[in-house]
Amino acid sequence: MQLIFRYGFLKLQKNDLALADWQYALLVLSTVLIAAAGYVINDIFDQATDLENKPDRVIVGKTISEATAYNSYAFLNVSGVAIGFYLANVIMRPNFAAIFVFTAATLYIYATSLKQMMLIGNIVVALLLAVSVLIIGVFDIFPATNSGNQEIMGSLFSILLDYAIFAFMINLLREIVKDLEDLKGDYKVGMRTLAVILGVQKTTKLLFVLSFSPILALLFYTNNYLIPNHLIVAAIYSLLFVLGPLIYFSIKIWSATSKTDFSILSKVLKWILFFGILSILIISLNIKHNAS
Repeated sequence: MQLIFRYGFLKLQKNDLALADWQYALLVLSTVLIAAAGYVINDIFDQATDLENKPDRVIVGKTISEATAYNSYAFLNVSGVAIGFYLANVIMRPNFAAIFVFTAATLYIYATSLKQMMLIGNIVVALLLAVSVLIIGVFDIFPATNSGNQEIMGSLFSILLDYAIFAFMINLLREIVKDLEDLKGDYKVGMRTLAVILGVQKTTKLLFVLSFSPILALLFYTNNYLIPNHLIVAAIYSLLFVLGPLIYFSIKIWSATSKTDFSILSKVLKWILFFGILSILIISLNIKHNAS
């Protein structure tokens, strides 16, 4: 996602950016390391539920010991945050290192307590995905902004914000679907997820209603930005590869009942997110084609 945004969008705008290519690679690496640490600590605290929900995919306690997992978690987190400190000093904004510390701390709190709270954990994870989009603007656009390019840089950051909001909406849906998928194990260990509290039927109906938010947002964006700017290829792409699967999700979630149903719909949302992110490259190429 971060590579697509930089090399499929920002670099094509021919504006100076704050980070060199290798420094941007470090930003991506830092994101990956901290996210990986989040997965490790989540697996450590989810051993009981994972044995019930996905016994064939349990690693901690089977493939590696819990002590090794904790050591891996510490190494990944320290490495990711250290790179973040370095990059914050590169752009001469040392206080921006707090973003990496905050993200790492939030992932730990999520794994240990927030994920057990109804809807809170889902929102936190969705927000962290949005942060991984916005951090591109914070480290690559904002430090390179001056009085001469303020308008264009503001426009680029605004586009990143739009995509961050879209990523938040899709990932929030997916986190709730995953709770439905893991309902049996979560119920056994006493977790208070939305699926456990409301039950399958009410949660699927809520997801049906929530799914209209990205659908309406996409229709608004297409009608107000893509079509008026004659980005017809991008509009068709968005309708076919993002809106189409979203409508499919809305239809299917209404009657979904089984773990298999929810597993399939979770994968559909993954593809929607992927094609949604990829649309920034399609838009960039469409603009380039129109200009030529």
